[in-house]
Amino acid sequence: MNLIRKLILVVTACVILFTATLPAYAVVEPLISPNNPYGIHIFDENDLDDAEALVNSNGGDWGYVTFVIRKDERDSKRWQNVFNKMRRLHLIPIVRIATQQQNGGWEKPNLDEIDGWVSFLTNLNWVAQNRYLVIGNEPNHAKEWGGELNPSEYGNYLHAFSKKLKTSNSNFFIMPAGFDASASNGKASMSEDSFLREMVEKNQNVFEYVDGWASHSYPNPNFSGSQDDIGRGTVRTYEWELRLLKNLGVEKKLPVFITETGWAHDKGENEKEFENIEEVTKRLTASYELAWNDERVVAITPFILNYQGEPFDVFSWKKKDGTFYEFYYEIQKLPKPRGVPNQTVSVDVLSLVLPPLLPTNEGFVGIVTLKNTGQSIWKGNEKIYAENRGFEIILEPRVLFSDIEPGEKSLAVIKVKFKRK
Repeated sequence: MNLIRKLILVVTACVILFTATLPAYAVVEPLISPNNPYGIHIFDENDLDDAEALVNSNGGDWGYVTFVIRKDERDSKRWQNVFNKMRRLHLIPIVRIATQQQNGGWEKPNLDEIDGWVSFLTNLNWVAQNRYLVIGNEPNHAKEWGGELNPSEYGNYLHAFSKKLKTSNSNFFIMPAGFDASASNGKASMSEDSFLREMVEKNQNVFEYVDGWASHSYPNPNFSGSQDDIGRGTVRTYEWELRLLKNLGVEKKLPVFITETGWAHDKGENEKEFENIEEVTKRLTASYELAWNDERVVAITPFILNYQGEPFDVFSWKKKDGTFYEFYYEIQKLPKPRGVPNQTVSVDVLSLVLPPLLPTNEGFVGIVTLKNTGQSIWKGNEKIYAENRGFEIILEPRVLFSDIEPGEKSLAVIKVKFKRK
């Protein structure tokens, strides 16, 4: 084969290689790579900058942010913009899906709506390979499930939803709803252990497609308990929940995401003798150092960064004047690790810009245009490796004016070597 023919085949191989269907992936163990467990729960995407300043401070990188997407908010453009901003800020999203408010509570979800959710969630370009998703919220409260208490129905919904998500994209990292561990049995609520026991008894496969555990580890009673308390209804509720799951026969290892926790403080509109700011600061700081410093815990996202009206203003980390309470600044000061989440890397090679330079029997160097179809932002120092049809290929994107985000095009140096037989 002469050199010219080889070069033609090389270009063809590059196009075939980098525009082919991406291989199937699957969720990765969150703690295999370096992880920053610090996070926060937000109500509005306009709070992302303040969230980043908190969770990625003092050495930290790639912290977590939990937020809700309601079914009447499924605007792909809006949420893709949110994900893109989180990608720039190095924030990992934990998305809780919800229905919509109804009669002072929340509408019960419908199995017929699952396909719409799956389509919406699948078509977003997520920030990291693991697409963290929480299905619902505290279904052991009737107001969260259309006025009913129905463990079997929630279990069937969770199983059907998680199965369809995994079928659509195996990178979805699925968690059941966080539960109110302090709820008691009655007309309006059901204890978490009773709810889970009935849910598992009625559907033995309910955890088949579940990857992690979302915990609401609040310091009760009255959101005012000690940071040193242990067991159900404390900042260590997740430990009690994991033991409960094991006793119910759930053998699967479920990494923990504390998606809600935190103390109520006495600065809300309707004070209820909650703890003062100084005490909240002390207890919160101590919890990070002890109760939540656990190898099973992936993320801690206290509720809530900014909420200025009742009933959640007593949990807000932000004041009405735009400044923050003392505990925001104290948590900001805590040393944090640098997370390194897995991100998929993929490209489309669009065209050969310049003829091959310095072609030899060993290979060539040229310039191509390509499109970033992965999750990471190219800074100009990346090298993308591949092999195909006897060629070793290295793509080196070139950043000319700004970073190359997913969906954007760039010039790249392409280096091709003919593999020796």
